[in-house]
Amino acid sequence: MTLDAHLGGTRPLGFGYWPLPQDDPGVEVGRESIRLVTPDGALVRGVLWTPPDGKWKTAVILSHPRGDFSVHYACPLLAAHGYAVLGFGTRYMGNDTDCLHEALVSDVKTVADEMRRRGAESVVLLGNSGGGSLMALAQAEANCGDGWVGMAAHPGEGVFMNQVIDPSVVDESDAYSAVPELDMYNPDNGWRPWPSPCTYDRDWLKIYRAAQIARVARLDVTAKAQLADSADARDALRGLDADAHPHQWRALRARSVGMKYMVIYRTLADPAYLDLSIDPDERPIGSLFANPDPLDANYGRGGLSRTMTSRGWLSTWSGLSSHAKLADTIPKVTVPTLLVHPTGDTEIRIRQAREIIDAAGAADKTIVEMKGAPHYLEGHRPEAMRVVAEWLAKRYP
Repeated sequence: MTLDAHLGGTRPLGFGYWPLPQDDPGVEVGRESIRLVTPDGALVRGVLWTPPDGKWKTAVILSHPRGDFSVHYACPLLAAHGYAVLGFGTRYMGNDTDCLHEALVSDVKTVADEMRRRGAESVVLLGNSGGGSLMALAQAEANCGDGWVGMAAHPGEGVFMNQVIDPSVVDESDAYSAVPELDMYNPDNGWRPWPSPCTYDRDWLKIYRAAQIARVARLDVTAKAQLADSADARDALRGLDADAHPHQWRALRARSVGMKYMVIYRTLADPAYLDLSIDPDERPIGSLFANPDPLDANYGRGGLSRTMTSRGWLSTWSGLSSHAKLADTIPKVTVPTLLVHPTGDTEIRIRQAREIIDAAGAADKTIVEMKGAPHYLEGHRPEAMRVVAEWLAKRYP
């Protein structure tokens, strides 16, 4: 992380939570470091931002499966509008290799309970990007908020993976293996070198999308087989005398607690990045995860879901197995619901945002489209936070 990144100069790849100079609310808001322990012993850390006069009745809490939201741009801006705002990092902050969304529900509830203990009359869950599906899952399962706000919220990290995973990978152990007919970066399929726009045939695109799901399904089979192997070993250990059979016990014990890691190559291959006629909206060419060419990011170091445990893959990044899918959870969110969608987002389509709000279970639901705004709302943050604050003021103390 460079100093420029913190000060709003060069945005670090794939992030954008830190308050930038233009996000200064112009008043001195309070800040308090918070450390909480969940019922199952996990550490949750964050910063509580409070209004200049220290008086508040409604608390907004926000987080992300792996991002540090204690310094999210929404925190000082909403605090300046009169709300207590606790941005926090979950137990998996900075590393989602073994991220279990089911455990994250406990993190969110622990923070919500703490704000009620501090006197909050209402607690509103705010989810930005991957935090949107997290907060919807927490509300659906734990009913821990009085309102839900999504900002650039995608349909779920696994659902997002379904649309960006490279289906042309034929050998999961070979980062360069490819089925040419399924490669969006193959010139024969419509690709042209950056920054030229590309054109993909719609019949080919249907085959491509189906192949993406098929690769996710294959990865699920691998993950489930590993977990089943561990479960079988645990079953075999029951009743086995360790003293009488030390070698067998030792081998089974290792398998029972073992956790194989999946290396998942090439996870930035959405044809819509390069063909803007696919799900047209106001986004620019490219992806916020690329700098600037998606081809480089697809093959380069790092990347989404690059190294995962089997259970982490299934819980977080598998669009077929993860429970953190807004299609499943948002109908169960019946508290007042606000979705703020930046129409210039390279990752989430307007169509998807409208589908989320249409499926919401709340009678009181609102969508606001921020024209031309990018995923992290740079240049639009004060305006977006005014929208959120005005929405809150009509419903909560």
